[in-house]
Amino acid sequence: MGLKGGISSLPLLFFLLFVLFLNGGGGVSGLNIWPLPASVSNGQQSLVLSSDFHLNTQYPDSSSILSGAFSRLVDIIRISHVVEGNVSLVDPSLILQGINVVISSNDEQLQYGIDESYKLSIPSPDSQPLYAYLEAKTVYGALHGLQTFSQLCQFNFTTKVIEVHLVPWTIVDEPRFSYRGLLIDTSRHYLPLPVIKKVIDSMAYSKLNVLHWHIVDTQSFPLEIPSYPKLWDGAYSESERYTVEDAEEIVSYAQRRGINVLAEIDVPGHAQSWGVGYPSLLPASACTQPLDVSREFTFEVIDGILSDFSKIFKFKFVHLGGDEVDTSCWASTARVRRWLVSRRLNQSEAYQYFVLRAQNIALSHGFEIVNWEETFNNFGNKLSQKTVVHNWLGDGVAQKVTAAGLRCIVSNQDKWYLDHLDVTWQQFYLNEPLTNITDPTQQKLVIGGEVCMWGETVDASDIEQTIWPRAAAAAERLWTPYDRLAKDTSKVTGRLAHFRCLLNQRGVAAAPLAGRGRGAPEEPGSCYVQK
Repeated sequence: MGLKGGISSLPLLFFLLFVLFLNGGGGVSGLNIWPLPASVSNGQQSLVLSSDFHLNTQYPDSSSILSGAFSRLVDIIRISHVVEGNVSLVDPSLILQGINVVISSNDEQLQYGIDESYKLSIPSPDSQPLYAYLEAKTVYGALHGLQTFSQLCQFNFTTKVIEVHLVPWTIVDEPRFSYRGLLIDTSRHYLPLPVIKKVIDSMAYSKLNVLHWHIVDTQSFPLEIPSYPKLWDGAYSESERYTVEDAEEIVSYAQRRGINVLAEIDVPGHAQSWGVGYPSLLPASACTQPLDVSREFTFEVIDGILSDFSKIFKFKFVHLGGDEVDTSCWASTARVRRWLVSRRLNQSEAYQYFVLRAQNIALSHGFEIVNWEETFNNFGNKLSQKTVVHNWLGDGVAQKVTAAGLRCIVSNQDKWYLDHLDVTWQQFYLNEPLTNITDPTQQKLVIGGEVCMWGETVDASDIEQTIWPRAAAAAERLWTPYDRLAKDTSKVTGRLAHFRCLLNQRGVAAAPLAGRGRGAPEEPGSCYVQK
Protein backbone atom coordinates (compact mmCIF):
# COMPACT_ATOMS: atom_id res chain seq x y z
CA MET A 1 0.00 0.00 0.00
CA GLY A 2 1.43 3.36 -1.02
CA LEU A 3 4.35 1.75 -2.90
CA LYS A 4 3.29 2.93 -6.33
CA GLY A 5 3.13 6.58 -5.27
CA GLY A 6 6.25 6.28 -3.14
CA ILE A 7 8.72 5.10 -5.82
CA SER A 8 8.39 8.20 -7.98
CA SER A 9 9.02 10.46 -5.01
CA LEU A 10 12.18 8.71 -3.78
CA PRO A 11 14.67 10.51 -6.09
CA LEU A 12 13.27 13.89 -5.00
CA LEU A 13 13.40 12.84 -1.35
CA PHE A 14 17.01 11.67 -1.65
CA PHE A 15 17.94 14.89 -3.43
CA LEU A 16 16.35 17.02 -0.73
CA LEU A 17 18.07 15.04 1.99
CA PHE A 18 21.39 15.36 0.14
CA VAL A 19 20.99 19.12 -0.16
CA LEU A 20 19.99 19.26 3.50
CA PHE A 21 23.15 17.33 4.42
CA LEU A 22 25.36 19.62 2.36
CA ASN A 23 23.81 22.64 4.02
CA GLY A 24 24.13 21.19 7.48
CA GLY A 25 20.36 21.26 7.92
CA GLY A 26 20.29 25.00 7.29
CA GLY A 27 23.31 25.73 9.47
CA VAL A 28 26.90 26.58 8.62
CA SER A 29 29.46 23.83 7.94
CA GLY A 30 27.15 21.17 9.34
CA LEU A 31 26.33 23.16 12.48
CA ASN A 32 22.99 21.89 13.80
CA ILE A 33 23.09 23.18 17.37
CA TRP A 34 19.95 24.88 18.71
CA PRO A 35 20.03 27.47 20.14
CA LEU A 36 23.08 28.77 18.30
CA PRO A 37 26.06 29.19 20.67
CA ALA A 38 27.92 32.44 21.14
CA SER A 39 31.14 31.12 19.57
CA VAL A 40 31.81 27.94 17.62
CA SER A 41 34.74 26.46 15.73
CA ASN A 42 34.96 22.96 14.31
CA GLY A 43 37.02 20.70 12.07
CA GLN A 44 36.28 17.86 9.65
CA GLN A 45 37.20 14.67 11.51
CA SER A 46 35.03 12.10 13.30
CA LEU A 47 35.21 10.19 16.57
CA VAL A 48 33.29 7.24 18.01
CA LEU A 49 31.85 7.25 21.52
CA SER A 50 33.21 4.51 23.72
CA SER A 51 30.73 1.86 24.80
CA ASP A 52 31.88 2.86 28.29
CA PHE A 53 31.60 6.61 27.70
CA HIS A 54 31.95 8.06 31.19
CA LEU A 55 32.09 11.16 33.34
CA ASN A 56 35.30 12.38 34.98
CA THR A 57 35.01 15.16 37.52
CA GLN A 58 36.34 16.38 40.85
CA TYR A 59 33.04 18.17 41.48
CA PRO A 60 31.53 17.21 44.86
CA ASP A 61 28.17 16.19 43.44
CA SER A 62 26.37 15.71 46.73
CA SER A 63 22.92 16.34 45.25
CA SER A 64 23.66 14.34 42.07
CA ILE A 65 22.76 17.22 39.74
CA LEU A 66 25.79 16.65 37.50
CA SER A 67 25.80 12.84 37.60
CA GLY A 68 22.05 12.81 36.96
CA ALA A 69 22.48 15.11 33.98
CA PHE A 70 25.27 12.92 32.60
CA SER A 71 23.08 9.83 32.95
CA ARG A 72 20.30 11.60 31.03
CA LEU A 73 22.85 12.65 28.39
CA VAL A 74 23.79 9.03 27.76
CA ASP A 75 20.12 8.08 27.62
CA ILE A 76 19.07 10.74 25.11
CA ILE A 77 21.95 10.12 22.70
CA ARG A 78 21.00 6.43 22.69
CA ILE A 79 17.24 6.82 22.74
CA SER A 80 16.57 6.86 18.99
CA HIS A 81 18.17 3.53 18.03
CA VAL A 82 19.56 0.33 19.48
CA VAL A 83 23.30 1.00 19.83
CA GLU A 84 24.78 -2.46 19.44
CA GLY A 85 27.85 -1.84 17.28
CA ASN A 86 31.17 -3.35 18.32
CA VAL A 87 33.33 -0.40 19.31
CA SER A 88 36.30 -2.75 19.79
CA LEU A 89 36.56 -2.96 15.99
CA VAL A 90 37.21 0.80 15.80
CA ASP A 91 40.73 2.21 15.72
CA PRO A 92 41.42 3.00 19.44
CA SER A 93 42.84 6.39 18.48
CA LEU A 94 39.36 7.40 17.26
CA ILE A 95 37.41 6.48 20.39
CA LEU A 96 36.13 9.28 22.63
CA GLN A 97 36.44 7.77 26.09
CA GLY A 98 34.39 10.22 28.13
CA ILE A 99 33.99 13.81 29.22
CA ASN A 100 36.02 15.71 31.82
CA VAL A 101 33.90 18.29 33.65
CA VAL A 102 35.45 21.10 35.69
CA ILE A 103 33.12 23.38 37.67
CA SER A 104 34.52 26.39 39.54
CA SER A 105 31.82 26.85 42.18
CA ASN A 106 30.26 24.26 44.46
CA ASP A 107 27.24 26.49 45.09
CA GLU A 108 24.17 24.71 43.67
CA GLN A 109 21.63 27.38 44.59
CA LEU A 110 19.53 28.00 41.50
CA GLN A 111 18.42 31.60 41.19
CA TYR A 112 17.90 34.36 38.69
CA GLY A 113 21.20 35.69 37.36
CA ILE A 114 23.42 32.67 38.08
CA ASP A 115 26.34 32.11 35.72
CA GLU A 116 25.16 29.75 32.97
CA SER A 117 28.25 30.01 30.77
CA TYR A 118 30.30 27.03 29.65
CA LYS A 119 33.16 26.06 27.36
CA LEU A 120 33.00 22.72 25.53
CA SER A 121 36.00 21.25 23.71
CA ILE A 122 36.15 17.98 21.78
CA PRO A 123 39.68 17.27 20.55
CA SER A 124 40.95 15.80 17.30
CA PRO A 125 42.32 12.23 17.26
CA ASP A 126 45.81 13.68 17.77
CA SER A 127 45.03 14.05 21.50
CA GLN A 128 45.38 10.88 23.53
CA PRO A 129 43.65 9.68 25.58
CA LEU A 130 40.58 11.19 23.96
CA TYR A 131 38.23 13.04 26.29
CA ALA A 132 35.80 15.88 25.74
CA TYR A 133 36.39 18.78 28.13
CA LEU A 134 33.60 20.85 29.67
CA GLU A 135 34.36 23.85 31.85
CA ALA A 136 31.73 25.94 33.68
CA LYS A 137 31.45 28.37 36.56
CA THR A 138 28.39 26.58 37.97
CA VAL A 139 26.82 23.16 37.62
CA TYR A 140 23.97 24.80 35.72
CA GLY A 141 26.33 26.06 33.05
CA ALA A 142 27.67 22.52 32.82
CA LEU A 143 24.12 21.24 32.23
CA HIS A 144 23.84 23.51 29.19
CA GLY A 145 27.19 22.23 27.94
CA LEU A 146 25.97 18.63 28.19
CA GLN A 147 22.85 19.55 26.22
CA THR A 148 25.03 21.03 23.50
CA PHE A 149 27.23 17.93 23.48
CA SER A 150 24.14 15.75 23.02
CA GLN A 151 23.32 17.58 19.79
CA LEU A 152 26.75 16.78 18.35
CA CYS A 153 26.20 13.01 18.67
CA GLN A 154 24.84 10.98 15.75
CA PHE A 155 23.97 7.34 15.21
CA ASN A 156 25.87 5.57 12.41
CA PHE A 157 23.47 3.19 10.65
CA THR A 158 26.31 1.11 9.19
CA THR A 159 28.40 0.52 12.28
CA LYS A 160 25.50 1.04 14.76
CA VAL A 161 27.60 3.18 17.09
CA ILE A 162 27.39 6.81 18.22
CA GLU A 163 29.72 9.24 16.48
CA VAL A 164 30.74 12.86 16.85
CA HIS A 165 31.53 14.49 13.53
CA LEU A 166 33.37 17.68 12.59
CA VAL A 167 35.90 17.49 15.40
CA PRO A 168 37.77 19.27 16.84
CA TRP A 169 35.00 21.38 18.41
CA THR A 170 35.46 24.46 20.56
CA ILE A 171 32.25 26.07 21.80
CA VAL A 172 32.23 29.06 24.15
CA ASP A 173 28.73 29.95 25.18
CA GLU A 174 26.51 31.90 27.56
CA PRO A 175 22.93 33.21 27.46
CA ARG A 176 22.01 36.65 26.25
CA PHE A 177 19.17 36.98 28.80
CA SER A 178 19.05 35.49 32.30
CA TYR A 179 15.28 34.95 32.19
CA ARG A 180 14.07 32.62 29.43
CA GLY A 181 10.61 31.47 30.30
CA LEU A 182 7.70 29.27 29.30
CA LEU A 183 4.27 29.62 30.92
CA ILE A 184 1.97 26.66 31.46
CA ASP A 185 -1.62 27.03 32.66
CA THR A 186 -3.07 24.33 34.93
CA SER A 187 -6.33 26.10 35.70
CA ARG A 188 -8.00 26.00 32.29
CA HIS A 189 -7.02 22.33 31.91
CA TYR A 190 -5.30 20.11 34.44
CA LEU A 191 -1.88 18.85 33.38
CA PRO A 192 -0.73 15.57 35.01
CA LEU A 193 2.71 15.49 36.60
CA PRO A 194 4.30 13.33 33.86
CA VAL A 195 3.17 15.89 31.27
CA ILE A 196 4.67 18.79 33.22
CA LYS A 197 7.90 16.81 33.59
CA LYS A 198 8.05 16.21 29.83
CA VAL A 199 7.61 19.94 29.27
CA ILE A 200 10.47 20.60 31.70
CA ASP A 201 12.71 18.10 29.89
CA SER A 202 12.03 19.71 26.53
CA MET A 203 12.68 23.17 28.00
CA ALA A 204 16.13 21.96 29.04
CA TYR A 205 16.82 20.72 25.50
CA SER A 206 16.36 24.29 24.21
CA LYS A 207 17.99 26.02 27.22
CA LEU A 208 14.87 27.72 28.56
CA ASN A 209 15.28 28.21 32.30
CA VAL A 210 12.03 29.43 33.92
CA LEU A 211 8.80 27.46 34.12
CA HIS A 212 6.10 30.03 34.86
CA TRP A 213 3.39 27.96 36.54
CA HIS A 214 0.04 29.75 36.21
CA ILE A 215 -1.49 27.49 38.82
CA VAL A 216 -4.97 28.86 39.48
CA ASP A 217 -7.51 31.02 37.70
CA THR A 218 -11.24 31.60 37.41
CA GLN A 219 -11.94 28.05 36.35
CA SER A 220 -10.11 25.93 38.94
CA PHE A 221 -7.86 25.96 42.00
CA PRO A 222 -5.96 22.65 41.83
CA LEU A 223 -3.15 23.21 44.36
CA GLU A 224 -3.17 22.14 48.01
CA ILE A 225 -2.67 25.09 50.36
CA PRO A 226 -2.12 23.78 53.92
CA SER A 227 -2.93 27.14 55.51
CA TYR A 228 -6.36 27.17 53.84
CA PRO A 229 -7.17 23.56 52.98
CA LYS A 230 -10.56 24.25 51.39
CA LEU A 231 -9.05 26.28 48.54
CA TRP A 232 -8.51 23.22 46.39
CA ASP A 233 -12.22 22.45 46.68
CA GLY A 234 -12.15 24.68 43.61
CA ALA A 235 -10.41 21.98 41.55
CA TYR A 236 -12.30 20.41 38.66
CA SER A 237 -12.35 17.06 40.46
CA GLU A 238 -10.65 15.27 43.32
CA SER A 239 -8.18 13.61 40.95
CA GLU A 240 -7.27 16.86 39.15
CA ARG A 241 -5.24 18.30 42.00
CA TYR A 242 -1.62 18.84 43.02
CA THR A 243 -0.52 18.01 46.55
CA VAL A 244 2.22 19.98 48.28
CA GLU A 245 4.48 17.00 47.58
CA ASP A 246 3.57 17.17 43.88
CA ALA A 247 4.53 20.84 43.75
CA GLU A 248 7.78 20.13 45.58
CA GLU A 249 8.52 17.37 43.08
CA ILE A 250 7.97 19.75 40.15
CA VAL A 251 10.34 22.29 41.73
CA SER A 252 12.98 19.63 42.44
CA TYR A 253 12.65 18.02 39.02
CA ALA A 254 13.04 21.40 37.32
CA GLN A 255 15.94 22.48 39.54
CA ARG A 256 17.93 19.37 38.66
CA ARG A 257 17.62 20.49 35.04
CA GLY A 258 18.61 24.11 35.70
CA ILE A 259 15.05 25.45 35.57
CA ASN A 260 13.42 27.76 38.13
CA VAL A 261 9.69 27.55 38.83
CA LEU A 262 7.85 30.87 38.98
CA ALA A 263 4.55 30.33 40.83
CA GLU A 264 1.59 32.60 40.06
CA ILE A 265 -1.58 33.43 41.93
CA ASP A 266 -3.48 36.00 39.89
CA VAL A 267 -5.11 38.60 42.15
CA PRO A 268 -7.52 40.27 42.51
CA GLY A 269 -9.14 39.14 39.25
CA HIS A 270 -9.24 35.64 37.74
CA ALA A 271 -10.06 34.19 41.18
CA GLN A 272 -13.64 32.92 41.18
CA SER A 273 -12.46 29.37 41.96
CA TRP A 274 -11.19 30.54 45.35
CA GLY A 275 -14.79 31.01 46.44
CA VAL A 276 -15.75 27.36 46.09
CA GLY A 277 -13.99 26.57 49.34
CA TYR A 278 -14.28 30.02 50.92
CA PRO A 279 -17.36 31.87 49.58
CA SER A 280 -16.65 34.94 51.71
CA LEU A 281 -13.64 35.71 49.50
CA LEU A 282 -16.06 36.79 46.76
CA PRO A 283 -18.05 40.03 46.76
CA ALA A 284 -21.41 38.24 46.38
CA SER A 285 -22.82 34.92 45.23
CA ALA A 286 -24.06 36.59 42.06
CA CYS A 287 -20.95 38.74 41.57
CA THR A 288 -17.92 36.52 41.96
CA GLN A 289 -14.82 38.46 41.01
CA PRO A 290 -12.52 40.21 41.66
CA LEU A 291 -11.76 39.03 45.19
CA ASP A 292 -13.45 41.03 47.92
CA VAL A 293 -11.23 44.03 48.63
CA SER A 294 -13.23 44.99 51.72
CA ARG A 295 -12.57 41.92 53.88
CA GLU A 296 -9.43 41.40 55.92
CA PHE A 297 -9.97 37.68 55.40
CA THR A 298 -9.04 38.11 51.73
CA PHE A 299 -5.57 39.33 52.63
CA GLU A 300 -5.19 36.75 55.38
CA VAL A 301 -5.72 34.06 52.74
CA ILE A 302 -3.22 35.67 50.36
CA ASP A 303 -0.75 35.82 53.25
CA GLY A 304 -1.31 32.13 53.98
CA ILE A 305 -0.85 31.16 50.35
CA LEU A 306 2.38 33.11 50.02
CA SER A 307 3.63 31.74 53.32
CA ASP A 308 3.08 28.22 52.00
CA PHE A 309 4.61 29.19 48.65
CA SER A 310 7.79 30.34 50.40
CA LYS A 311 8.25 26.79 51.70
CA ILE A 312 7.76 25.19 48.27
CA PHE A 313 8.97 27.58 45.59
CA LYS A 314 12.60 28.65 45.90
CA PHE A 315 12.71 31.18 43.05
CA LYS A 316 13.20 34.75 44.25
CA PHE A 317 10.17 35.93 42.27
CA VAL A 318 6.47 35.25 42.74
CA HIS A 319 3.88 36.29 40.15
CA LEU A 320 0.86 38.13 41.55
CA GLY A 321 -1.01 38.68 38.29
CA GLY A 322 -3.06 41.86 38.51
CA ASP A 323 -4.40 41.77 34.95
CA GLU A 324 -7.88 42.19 33.50
CA VAL A 325 -9.50 43.43 36.71
CA ASP A 326 -13.15 44.41 36.24
CA THR A 327 -14.08 46.23 39.45
CA SER A 328 -17.81 46.52 38.69
CA CYS A 329 -18.65 43.85 41.32
CA TRP A 330 -17.16 46.07 43.99
CA ALA A 331 -19.44 48.92 42.97
CA SER A 332 -22.56 46.77 42.60
CA THR A 333 -22.22 44.98 45.95
CA ALA A 334 -23.70 47.19 48.69
CA ARG A 335 -21.39 45.99 51.44
CA VAL A 336 -18.23 46.56 49.37
CA ARG A 337 -19.57 49.88 48.11
CA ARG A 338 -20.03 51.09 51.70
CA TRP A 339 -16.43 50.08 52.44
CA LEU A 340 -15.20 52.07 49.44
CA VAL A 341 -17.10 55.13 50.62
CA SER A 342 -15.74 54.77 54.16
CA ARG A 343 -12.20 54.61 52.80
CA ARG A 344 -12.83 57.41 50.29
CA LEU A 345 -11.70 55.14 47.47
CA ASN A 346 -13.07 54.88 43.98
CA GLN A 347 -12.89 51.55 42.12
CA SER A 348 -9.59 52.36 40.44
CA GLU A 349 -8.01 53.38 43.73
CA ALA A 350 -9.30 50.19 45.35
CA TYR A 351 -7.63 48.16 42.58
CA GLN A 352 -4.36 49.94 43.36
CA TYR A 353 -4.86 49.38 47.10
CA PHE A 354 -5.36 45.65 46.53
CA VAL A 355 -2.32 45.18 44.28
CA LEU A 356 0.01 47.18 46.54
CA ARG A 357 -1.16 45.39 49.67
CA ALA A 358 -0.63 42.01 47.98
CA GLN A 359 2.85 43.19 46.97
CA ASN A 360 3.68 44.07 50.57
CA ILE A 361 2.57 40.62 51.71
CA ALA A 362 4.82 39.01 49.12
CA LEU A 363 7.73 41.20 50.17
CA SER A 364 7.20 40.17 53.79
CA HIS A 365 7.78 36.55 52.74
CA GLY A 366 11.04 37.39 50.98
CA PHE A 367 9.76 37.44 47.41
CA GLU A 368 10.33 39.96 44.68
CA ILE A 369 7.24 40.49 42.56
CA VAL A 370 6.13 40.03 38.98
CA ASN A 371 2.89 41.75 37.93
CA TRP A 372 1.16 41.87 34.58
CA GLU A 373 1.51 45.19 32.79
CA GLU A 374 -1.93 46.64 33.69
CA THR A 375 -0.60 47.42 37.15
CA PHE A 376 2.16 49.53 35.59
CA ASN A 377 -0.18 51.11 33.05
CA ASN A 378 -2.54 52.23 35.84
CA PHE A 379 -0.23 53.17 38.72
CA GLY A 380 3.33 52.36 37.75
CA ASN A 381 4.91 55.00 39.96
CA LYS A 382 3.32 53.39 43.04
CA LEU A 383 4.67 49.87 42.46
CA SER A 384 7.45 48.49 44.63
CA GLN A 385 10.91 48.96 43.14
CA LYS A 386 11.20 45.17 43.48
CA THR A 387 8.52 44.76 40.81
CA VAL A 388 9.14 43.17 37.44
CA VAL A 389 6.49 44.28 34.95
CA HIS A 390 5.29 41.48 32.68
CA ASN A 391 4.44 42.90 29.26
CA TRP A 392 1.73 41.08 27.31
CA LEU A 393 -0.67 43.53 25.71
CA GLY A 394 1.51 45.02 23.02
CA ASP A 395 4.53 46.94 21.87
CA GLY A 396 6.22 49.87 23.58
CA VAL A 397 5.54 48.83 27.16
CA ALA A 398 9.09 47.63 27.82
CA GLN A 399 10.40 51.04 26.77
CA LYS A 400 8.15 52.81 29.27
CA VAL A 401 8.85 50.34 32.07
CA THR A 402 12.61 50.55 31.75
CA ALA A 403 12.51 54.33 31.37
CA ALA A 404 10.71 54.35 34.74
CA GLY A 405 13.55 52.32 36.25
CA LEU A 406 11.64 49.06 36.66
CA ARG A 407 12.53 45.64 35.28
CA CYS A 408 10.53 44.00 32.53
CA ILE A 409 9.74 40.58 31.04
CA VAL A 410 8.53 40.61 27.43
CA SER A 411 5.68 38.29 26.37
CA ASN A 412 3.78 40.43 23.86
CA GLN A 413 0.76 38.36 22.84
CA ASP A 414 0.94 39.13 19.13
CA LYS A 415 4.29 37.33 18.89
CA TRP A 416 4.89 35.10 21.94
CA TYR A 417 1.51 33.61 22.88
CA LEU A 418 1.57 29.95 21.88
CA ASP A 419 -2.23 29.63 22.04
CA HIS A 420 -2.37 32.08 19.11
CA LEU A 421 -2.09 29.33 16.51
CA ASP A 422 -1.84 31.77 13.61
CA VAL A 423 1.49 33.18 14.89
CA THR A 424 4.27 31.49 12.92
CA TRP A 425 7.62 30.32 14.18
CA GLN A 426 9.21 33.08 12.08
CA GLN A 427 7.33 35.70 14.12
CA PHE A 428 8.43 34.00 17.32
CA TYR A 429 12.04 34.08 16.11
CA LEU A 430 12.07 37.74 15.05
CA ASN A 431 10.40 39.15 18.17
CA GLU A 432 13.10 41.32 19.77
CA PRO A 433 12.71 42.15 23.49
CA LEU A 434 14.92 45.25 23.21
CA THR A 435 13.06 46.88 20.32
CA ASN A 436 13.55 50.67 20.49
CA ILE A 437 15.44 50.46 23.80
CA THR A 438 18.86 51.93 23.04
CA ASP A 439 20.10 53.08 26.44
CA PRO A 440 22.41 50.31 27.82
CA THR A 441 21.20 50.92 31.38
CA GLN A 442 17.59 50.48 30.33
CA GLN A 443 18.44 47.44 28.20
CA LYS A 444 19.75 45.68 31.31
CA LEU A 445 16.35 46.17 32.96
CA VAL A 446 14.77 43.84 30.37
CA ILE A 447 15.62 40.64 32.22
CA GLY A 448 14.34 38.44 29.41
CA GLY A 449 11.24 37.07 27.81
CA GLU A 450 8.67 34.33 28.04
CA VAL A 451 6.44 32.38 25.68
CA CYS A 452 2.99 31.68 27.09
CA MET A 453 1.05 28.43 26.70
CA TRP A 454 -2.39 29.45 27.91
CA GLY A 455 -4.56 26.44 28.53
CA GLU A 456 -8.06 27.15 27.21
CA THR A 457 -7.58 24.81 24.24
CA VAL A 458 -4.60 22.80 25.52
CA ASP A 459 -4.38 19.75 27.73
CA ALA A 460 -2.21 16.64 27.96
CA SER A 461 -3.29 15.58 24.46
CA ASP A 462 -1.89 18.52 22.51
CA ILE A 463 0.38 20.66 24.68
CA GLU A 464 3.72 19.48 23.26
CA GLN A 465 2.91 20.09 19.61
CA THR A 466 1.47 23.51 20.49
CA ILE A 467 4.63 24.54 22.34
CA TRP A 468 7.22 23.10 19.95
CA PRO A 469 8.94 24.11 17.73
CA ARG A 470 7.72 27.71 18.05
CA ALA A 471 9.00 28.02 21.63
CA ALA A 472 12.41 26.92 20.38
CA ALA A 473 12.44 29.83 17.94
CA ALA A 474 11.98 32.22 20.86
CA ALA A 475 14.55 30.28 22.89
CA GLU A 476 17.27 31.10 20.37
CA ARG A 477 16.25 34.76 20.43
CA LEU A 478 16.71 34.76 24.21
CA TRP A 479 19.94 32.73 24.29
CA THR A 480 22.05 33.67 21.29
CA PRO A 481 24.01 36.96 21.05
CA TYR A 482 22.08 39.53 19.04
CA ASP A 483 24.76 39.83 16.36
CA ARG A 484 24.60 36.07 15.67
CA LEU A 485 20.82 35.93 15.31
CA ALA A 486 19.53 35.54 11.78
CA LYS A 487 17.89 38.60 10.28
CA ASP A 488 16.41 36.37 7.56
CA THR A 489 14.60 33.36 9.04
CA SER A 490 15.23 31.31 5.90
CA LYS A 491 18.83 31.07 7.11
CA VAL A 492 17.75 29.03 10.14
CA THR A 493 14.83 27.05 8.73
CA GLY A 494 16.85 23.90 8.13
CA ARG A 495 18.56 24.06 11.51
CA LEU A 496 15.23 24.52 13.33
CA ALA A 497 13.72 21.68 11.28
CA HIS A 498 16.64 19.52 12.39
CA PHE A 499 16.01 20.45 16.04
CA ARG A 500 12.31 19.71 15.67
CA CYS A 501 13.17 16.25 14.34
CA LEU A 502 15.60 15.77 17.22
CA LEU A 503 12.77 16.56 19.63
CA ASN A 504 10.62 13.95 17.89
CA GLN A 505 13.40 11.40 18.19
CA ARG A 506 13.54 12.11 21.92
CA GLY A 507 9.81 11.48 22.26
CA VAL A 508 8.64 15.11 22.19
CA ALA A 509 5.59 15.64 19.99
CA ALA A 510 6.89 18.76 18.24
CA ALA A 511 4.81 19.80 15.22
CA PRO A 512 6.13 20.53 11.71
CA LEU A 513 7.41 24.03 11.07
CA ALA A 514 4.95 24.74 8.28
CA GLY A 515 1.38 25.81 8.89
CA ARG A 516 -0.40 26.88 12.04
CA GLY A 517 0.70 26.07 15.57
CA ARG A 518 0.30 22.35 16.38
CA GLY A 519 -0.28 21.61 12.70
CA ALA A 520 0.14 18.12 11.27
CA PRO A 521 2.15 16.89 8.27
CA GLU A 522 0.29 17.48 5.03
CA GLU A 523 1.75 14.59 3.04
CA PRO A 524 4.32 11.78 3.18
CA GLY A 525 7.94 12.85 3.47
CA SER A 526 11.05 13.11 5.59
CA CYS A 527 10.83 14.87 8.94
CA TYR A 528 13.69 17.11 7.81
CA VAL A 529 11.87 18.54 4.79
CA GLN A 530 8.54 19.29 6.50
CA LYS A 531 9.30 22.99 6.49
